[in-house]
Amino acid sequence: MSQRSSASFRLVTHLIVLLFMTATTLIATETVFERRAEARSVGEACALGSGASRVDHVVYIQFNNVHLKRDNPNVPSDLEQMPTLLQFMQSQGTLLANHHTPLIAHTGTDILSTLTGVYGDRNGVPVANTFRFYTPDGASHAALSFAYWTDRVVGFDGTTSTKPLVMTADGTNAPAPWVPFTRAGCNFGAIGLDNTVLERVSNIPSFFGPGSPEAAEAAVDPAQATADFVGIAIHCAAGATLCSGGNHGVLDRLPAEPGNYSGFNGLFGHKYVAPQIGTGGVVRDIEGNAITGFPGFSAMTAARTLGYTAAMLEHGVPVTFAYLTDAHENLETGIELGPGDATYEANLGAYDRAFADFFARLTRDGITPANTLFIIGADENDHFVGAPPLNAGCDGVNVACRYDANKLGQIEVDVQFLLAEQGINTPFDVRDDSAPNFYLVGDPREPSNPDTRLLERALGSLQVTNPLTGRTERITQAMADRTEMKLLHMVTADESRTPTFTIFANPDYHVQAGAPDCSPDPPEIPVCEFSGGDVWSHGDLAPDINTTWFSFAGPGVRHLGRTDGIWSDHPDVRPTILSLLGLRDTYGHQGRVLIEMLTENALPRALRAHERTLLRLGQLYKQINAPVGALGLASVKMSTRGLESRTANDQLFARTEASLSAITASRDLLARDIETVLDGAEFAGRQPDEDDVASLIDRAEHLLEQVTEIAED
Repeated sequence: MSQRSSASFRLVTHLIVLLFMTATTLIATETVFERRAEARSVGEACALGSGASRVDHVVYIQFNNVHLKRDNPNVPSDLEQMPTLLQFMQSQGTLLANHHTPLIAHTGTDILSTLTGVYGDRNGVPVANTFRFYTPDGASHAALSFAYWTDRVVGFDGTTSTKPLVMTADGTNAPAPWVPFTRAGCNFGAIGLDNTVLERVSNIPSFFGPGSPEAAEAAVDPAQATADFVGIAIHCAAGATLCSGGNHGVLDRLPAEPGNYSGFNGLFGHKYVAPQIGTGGVVRDIEGNAITGFPGFSAMTAARTLGYTAAMLEHGVPVTFAYLTDAHENLETGIELGPGDATYEANLGAYDRAFADFFARLTRDGITPANTLFIIGADENDHFVGAPPLNAGCDGVNVACRYDANKLGQIEVDVQFLLAEQGINTPFDVRDDSAPNFYLVGDPREPSNPDTRLLERALGSLQVTNPLTGRTERITQAMADRTEMKLLHMVTADESRTPTFTIFANPDYHVQAGAPDCSPDPPEIPVCEFSGGDVWSHGDLAPDINTTWFSFAGPGVRHLGRTDGIWSDHPDVRPTILSLLGLRDTYGHQGRVLIEMLTENALPRALRAHERTLLRLGQLYKQINAPVGALGLASVKMSTRGLESRTANDQLFARTEASLSAITASRDLLARDIETVLDGAEFAGRQPDEDDVASLIDRAEHLLEQVTEIAED
């Protein structure tokens, strides 16, 4: 904790919250009591939890790249500079500080794995925020991973795929995350959250009809149509008046949903949502400023996101899932900033004030951890790319940090140019990133393809001089081909979107095929620092990127405060939420219920009766199955060693491929057996056999020990 978390500072924070609770006037003439009465009358069918763990509301907020830990030891972290939020999470429930991402760690993959409770191999999007997919001619096409839940894959060049974007391991459209809530009679609000809202103007004719006024607006004024219909949605319970046709509700179509999904409507877009949740048809941000239309996914500040959330909770939408953008950029220019920068500091101050207003407003509405489940977390961390501040010792709070703009931003690397200098001209495409995915033209599927092996070896040894540090270093830190990507849950049912291989680069580097933006033309400079580019790198395999945070507060959640003692990752969030609410999905998860975080009376009976052994089984399950668990990290070491090898007849590579395939097969079989036991105890009330659990624990410990020994050999 920083000096800002001192007792005196906490006292000031309490006084600020108290001031808002007692002195803030209500918007317009509507009273808090009228809003609460309306919320009860509209959402009275919604019943979640049971007994002492009854839950009246759910508030889920997922940040983009907001950090619990410090990026500069002198500068308080993002959350340290949001003391209202940090104190709420630590005092009202459990703040998981040893929480992890899947691979690759980008917003699209991370949010989908959190919403679904499964990794990319079972939700279809292990590569984000863009990815490439092959067509039968062997060419690959770039596509965006942000789309509505039922959308098919569509490339930027208009090339289409027959496969749904969000896809199960069987290749069908994945079950939607709002369905258990709406089937339980709860209206579900989606606020800027990936894949749960309309994301493209092209969605509008599909939902409102090709001849509708909404489709006409989309055709003639896409910008206005985006503000009106994209980014905000309410998925209603069956028969809910809120989403009736008279309120511009339309069918909430999920044609592939297990068990059928008919009779459910949705409201899509600010234009139609605002009249139902706003005062006089106007939704205001948490500071009281009118929101005139969806501001854009990158402009979902704390004030706006929390304003939408509060308005929904007050007007018959008891379940809200929201996205909140990061604070480390200039919101007017989009330029990213270093830790302690004055504008960055001002953003964090605004975010803290917004949360103070938000919690005070909810308290006035009677929405508190006594009756509401709060889930607040971040998708992934970022890695700061830049030279140290010019004024060494700055703390951002008392002295703002200043940076050399010419030494701030990711280092761009044109690997195509560097490989050509070595005489390697194998044609390939790259999804450029700090964890770039390579797609060889022609889609060579055999791991031992000579062209593939040539590139893998060359990239593994490629060295450059870091313009920020002056050090000569390798670009590649780790590497995974299709064999290893399968172990890391990066291979989906759609083979066309599986890369040939992936490298995990030094996170300072942004790897691409083509001249860097920071290079003069001509001659090209293949390695240069792009001032004004991305200052915060993510997607990679690195501790500061893959370790993030999540928090729970509310009925059934223990008050553990901040803890590093629970190893968790994004898929664990979903089953834990559903278990607390007494709901279940129609499929099994790759996450586990975090039973050590829940009160005794909140645990399902089977978990309670076998808590000690099932806890150990669940912990081992994560270490053998999570991409950045112990087995996953050990396997990456093996993979990298094999892919970079140059032994006679490629023997080491061949042996490594065979070992990784065998490990994956053993792991997958064991993981399925464990999932059956855990899911049965968590959601089906099945009492496990203690001998069977003990056998699974032994198998998991043996596999983990075996792979660790091979990796260290």
